[in-house]
Amino acid sequence: MDDRKNLLILILMVGVFGILNTEMGFIGILPYISESYQVTIVQAGLLISLFATGVAIAGPTMPLIFSRYNRKTVMLFVLGIFTVCNTISIFATDFNLLLAVRVLPAFFHPVYCSMAFTVASIIAGERNAPKAVAKINIGVSAGMVVGVPISNFLAENISLSASMTFFALITLLAFIATFIFVPSMPVREIMSYGSQLKILKKPIVWTSIAAIIFCNGSIFGVFNYLADYLASVASFAPTMVSILLFVYGLSNIFGSMIAGQLLTTIPSGTVKLFPFVLAIIYLVMFNTSSNAIIVAILILLWGLMGGINANINQFWMAKTAPQAPDFANGLFLTAANMGVMLGTPFSGIFINNFGMAYVIFGGIIFAAVAAGIFLTQFFGRNLNPLQEIKQ
Repeated sequence: MDDRKNLLILILMVGVFGILNTEMGFIGILPYISESYQVTIVQAGLLISLFATGVAIAGPTMPLIFSRYNRKTVMLFVLGIFTVCNTISIFATDFNLLLAVRVLPAFFHPVYCSMAFTVASIIAGERNAPKAVAKINIGVSAGMVVGVPISNFLAENISLSASMTFFALITLLAFIATFIFVPSMPVREIMSYGSQLKILKKPIVWTSIAAIIFCNGSIFGVFNYLADYLASVASFAPTMVSILLFVYGLSNIFGSMIAGQLLTTIPSGTVKLFPFVLAIIYLVMFNTSSNAIIVAILILLWGLMGGINANINQFWMAKTAPQAPDFANGLFLTAANMGVMLGTPFSGIFINNFGMAYVIFGGIIFAAVAAGIFLTQFFGRNLNPLQEIKQ
């Protein structure tokens, strides 16, 4: 790709980083919000849970609604909403106001992210689309990894307002860069909402959604308990737990880089092998939980798989419905969130009944179901997205 295309993808990556940073960064400042606004930590947690609910609700609907409008205009609109709401958050003195300006942009989160994936694919062309999408996923991973520690650091060492200002500045930067450098991108073939919704009649769409749910559930069903696992099962000190969580996050970024190459050169093999490799990592982790060095290495490998997972999920959904890319990316975001919602309590069942060490089996079972769905798609008639694109 030439420098112009690389610049446009970089801007999209910054935009996605800003939006994910806004979403995840609040995790690092919940105690400070609880103290500053004199609410309980559970009430402060509504800033996280209601944002996630907004994303899940908007995932299949909002990208569809905005799919017919000029993509540059839509991206500026969404980044503008995030910037304004983040700016209001800096000065909000009432918790209910903070909650309102927190929830509103959540409904536009899937619009920008799904459009970023679509635009990156268009810019790069069909052959290089996985590599371009991988760069967007780097923005996603960075938003999840960098946002929490930076927001926490700013709140601890400067002020809560400084953290809020950081969120606003990133989205403002993306807005300005989009306004200056991104060309007008009108939708050349406007599809009716009905024609896009027709893809839901295809069994291949539903099997792909199911595969994404179980893949993401396998990763996050275990990851969401990772801090407790490392402390209580692997017996790591708190400082080391923080380091390993950061290592996991950085590995996600590198996993996205690797995935772009893999999905460009060997897409079928990557998708087929992924759940099996993930299950093997879990099994080894279960049997070597007392060996600190091996566990640390497995966390690194697992982080790489987490980055690859995000790319596989988006790639698979995009190939499933190439005729409605924005809607397909919205379905991907919803399916990924459903995976988190289902995988976390499912793995929790093993913790409640057998102990923290057995949380691994929640991930193994979800990976096994994902493997079964992928194999069914590869060998089932009209269920393989890679064949679908050739027809």
